[in-house]
Amino acid sequence: MIDVHPLGVATLLGLVEGLTEFLPVSSTGHLIIVGHLLGFQGAKAETFEIVIQLGSILAVLVMFWRRLFGLLGIHFGRVPHEGIGQGRLSLIHILCGMLPAVVLGLVLHDKIKALFTPQNVFYSLIAGGILLIVAEWLKPVKPKAVGIDDISYRQAFLIGCFQCLALWPGFSRSGSTISGGLLVGVSRFAASEFSFLLAVPMMIGATGLDLVKSI
Repeated sequence: MIDVHPLGVATLLGLVEGLTEFLPVSSTGHLIIVGHLLGFQGAKAETFEIVIQLGSILAVLVMFWRRLFGLLGIHFGRVPHEGIGQGRLSLIHILCGMLPAVVLGLVLHDKIKALFTPQNVFYSLIAGGILLIVAEWLKPVKPKAVGIDDISYRQAFLIGCFQCLALWPGFSRSGSTISGGLLVGVSRFAASEFSFLLAVPMMIGATGLDLVKSI
């Protein structure tokens, strides 16, 4: 255990969160490991890890605000072509992507929290890395969905199923969804963008649930 001033601990954890949140590695897993090394554990650490997610949520909102408003039917500037669903990414696609992890997360919430240990994170980081490699090997040569608006409801749901892997602490949410996207025929760029859009409601929901549970 390393003895560091509380302000230094907060700064280091903030850097870890910022550097890992938008990479296909688990920010939560790295926070658990670094927190363990710094001796920052227990209720305060859990609350800090919840609150620190708000910065990541804000960053995604700033990056994708136009697309997010578009999902709600509010458009700025050029209005996209008419019709929703299979011809354009819609709120239904996001809901399809959310459904598997939301259901499984609510059912297994307490059991999942018991897995928040450095040992479990170690194994899940390795498993996540293997999935990224396998996805690169097995992805279709020519993706069916080149752009994000080409993603089907079925592909969105299957990506959501892969997102369930991220319920295992240390398994990257973006890594699992991007890998899932590649395997179901979505291009890397479209899978990455869909993963970020999917992150907003998932992170808000998970953070809100954890805050309520911690009160």
